[in-house]
Amino acid sequence: MSAAVPSPESNMPIAIVGIGCRFPGGVHDAAGFWRLLIDGVDAITDIPASRFDIDAYYDPKPGTRGRIMTKFGGFVDQPLEEFDATFFGISRSYAERLDPQQRLLLETSWEAMEDAGVDIVGLRGTPTGIFVGQWVSDFEHRLFDDTSGIDFQMAMGTGRYAAAGRLSYAFGFRGPSLSIDAACSSGLASVHLAVRSLRSGDSKVALAGGVNMILQPHIHLAYSYSRMMAPDGRCRFGDASGAGYVRAEGAGMVVLKPLADALADGDRVYAVIRGSAVNNDGDSSGSMGRPSRIGQEELIRSALRDGNVHASQLDYVEAHGTGTRAGDPVELGALATVLAGDRPPDAARTWVGSVKTNIGHTEAAAGIAGLIKAALMLQHRMIPPSLHFNTPNVDVAWDSIPIAIPTTLTPWPERDGAVFAGISSYGIGGTNAHVVLESAPVDGAAAALRQAVPVGTPAVLPISARSKAGLRAVAAQYAALLGDFDIPVYDLCAAAATRRSALTHRAAFVAVDRDAMRAALRDFSAGGPATVDGIVYDRAPRRVAFVVPGQGAQWTGMAREFMACEPVFRSALEACDAAARAHVSWSIIEQLKVDPAAHGYLGDRIDVIQPTLVALAIAYAAWFRSIGIEPDAVVGHSLGEVGAAAIAGVIDIATAMRIICARSALLQRTSGKGAMAVVELSRIDAVARIAAHADRVSVAVENGPRSSVISGDPDAVQEIVASLQRDGLFARLVQVDVASHSAQMEPLVPELVASLTGLQTCDAAVPLYSTVLGARATGIACDAEYWGRNLREPVQFATVVSNMIDDGIDLFVELGPHPVLTQAVEQVAHAAGKDVYAVACGRRDTSDLTAVRTAVAALWAH
Repeated sequence: MSAAVPSPESNMPIAIVGIGCRFPGGVHDAAGFWRLLIDGVDAITDIPASRFDIDAYYDPKPGTRGRIMTKFGGFVDQPLEEFDATFFGISRSYAERLDPQQRLLLETSWEAMEDAGVDIVGLRGTPTGIFVGQWVSDFEHRLFDDTSGIDFQMAMGTGRYAAAGRLSYAFGFRGPSLSIDAACSSGLASVHLAVRSLRSGDSKVALAGGVNMILQPHIHLAYSYSRMMAPDGRCRFGDASGAGYVRAEGAGMVVLKPLADALADGDRVYAVIRGSAVNNDGDSSGSMGRPSRIGQEELIRSALRDGNVHASQLDYVEAHGTGTRAGDPVELGALATVLAGDRPPDAARTWVGSVKTNIGHTEAAAGIAGLIKAALMLQHRMIPPSLHFNTPNVDVAWDSIPIAIPTTLTPWPERDGAVFAGISSYGIGGTNAHVVLESAPVDGAAAALRQAVPVGTPAVLPISARSKAGLRAVAAQYAALLGDFDIPVYDLCAAAATRRSALTHRAAFVAVDRDAMRAALRDFSAGGPATVDGIVYDRAPRRVAFVVPGQGAQWTGMAREFMACEPVFRSALEACDAAARAHVSWSIIEQLKVDPAAHGYLGDRIDVIQPTLVALAIAYAAWFRSIGIEPDAVVGHSLGEVGAAAIAGVIDIATAMRIICARSALLQRTSGKGAMAVVELSRIDAVARIAAHADRVSVAVENGPRSSVISGDPDAVQEIVASLQRDGLFARLVQVDVASHSAQMEPLVPELVASLTGLQTCDAAVPLYSTVLGARATGIACDAEYWGRNLREPVQFATVVSNMIDDGIDLFVELGPHPVLTQAVEQVAHAAGKDVYAVACGRRDTSDLTAVRTAVAALWAH
């Protein structure tokens, strides 16, 4: 029978992009695990009392029924009750019924995904696979001792069958979800199945690993009676004194993706899975529970074939390596046979070691511990020592096999190109697993994509958690990271912004350099304020409106830094400048740069101010869009409607600059003849207050429930302002010397309409709300007549904002150099009892770069 032709994806390389782990020796992450390995740490300790009372069972005599022959083991240092249940949406009562193994799986899975830089929340609902190896259920035995208290939560919280489902449910993943019990090979068999799932397309991303917690003496009793335990609790792989294995706890999860996807996403790749295999010894060993040399040889050859890798390419093999008298010679013999198959006579020996010599046999997590160790070795190109190897086992023909056991930290053998390692894991039920790893490819594309950041450019660091306390703890971790490692602050911020999930409680920090960022984080972690913070509950995404202000926000020096440092912003300004030059003799960009005392300064003229403000709004909108902030609606205030129409796509930039240049030129002719003032009155109260001056003053703007603008004759406006101030009401003159939206504009309207005849408009690409109409401008052409009305008629800003809020808009971004409308928006929302947030992208006499980034940070935090 001919062999089946493999599909194109049948040996697709799979990248390990994330690691989460807990192992003996205080290991809480991959970095801590690597330190333990290279330092040659022996993490074996006495069996803690929190597991079971060893003194009630201990007897040093092997083979004593009902007794345990060792007091030692490998144990994670995390207290059993230490678990942030609310973080995973689990009630306290349910958490008490939840197997600590499931708790560790939740934690290490989350940490592995964070380490991978994947958006965990964004993966919800996707075909992300979960493959979990688990063997014992000691916690279940503890809970079920009292049959009167057994309930459904206990069954779901402790059953091995629920372990993978627990993760899929917690994270909302909809790919394959399998709990695997193959005894000690469970963890690595899970990786094999995850690889197959990715290659078949059943999973787009996969998490795989294993867990083991020791809470009952049962396995100790059985294995002590069978004389399988090491009396001194040390795994002596390959050594003549190897007398058994030592039980240990641990958990490890890895995030896997097709290599092509990982490279396309710019992921950090620890190592690449080239091949894998799982088999069973059948009856080849002569006794179930005894290792089979035939089964192991066949397994390793299958994994090598799967990855199209030659045995001679393996520089290192992470052995199952339990340190038993019977198991070690079988495993080393099987390895030697396979490695010798295509090996040149003068080839260097393959290094073979066992992580069990450091942390003990973590059973269902043993294979994943070996995989993580090997991946870190390939990443660092170093081979850690395998401990307790002093006198070689006499049953192994060391001189004739191509194998050596490392006893010191050793550099990886020099090779041209990629290097390879294998990992073996064997189950007591005869099920075996082997994985072949390749070193990660060198990806020059990622470095090429990095952009130089000008010195002094503020960085934005967004952090999040599921509680305020958690948020401060995360800030402390970031502060420590900046203190302990030489990480560029911009790289750190980029990773936080694009490769961390955004959780409920949020804070963001804006700082100009590494030291300032670290100081801000430390202050916040100690209880101080963040640059911005907020809470975003699970709900539909907020809807964003761009708000284009009218006159009054301008100040000398506005937008200079931003224009100099942000190419998208400057390009949009240049387009506006070029369009305006068809109608004026001066340059928007040059006027932004020039100082008031310099020759050629025109910045105090209304026919310069207004086109400049419109151009700034258009440029700010272009920049926000370039970083992914798209408006769901646009609104303009007075002259700001010109910019709003351009941003909404109703008119192009050339038309926008034509309108605003014509409008402001007409206003310039009335310069000095008018005045405007903000007053703390509703529109109705403002009409009543100006009644005595109604022939000279109009209510020009309705900004909010208690905020209006009056416009008209300067003397009359000043008289009203003084009267209001005497009555204890807020009133302030606006920085203009014309009377927009008043009777003074009526002679200008026909001339403006005539000058704009033939305007070309389009349907809005983004909903446009009209402050002339007081409603969404559906089906209304922004033609010449409309712009005449815009100049003369009152600005119904409060009415429009109220309508927008009713339509679901709840984030307002003011596109101006200083906030003049954010307070009005918040007043309208407050009066309606609605939760909205308003932010401006500039602030007078403040660095543009800092102000805009603070605005972005605030948007994210809310």
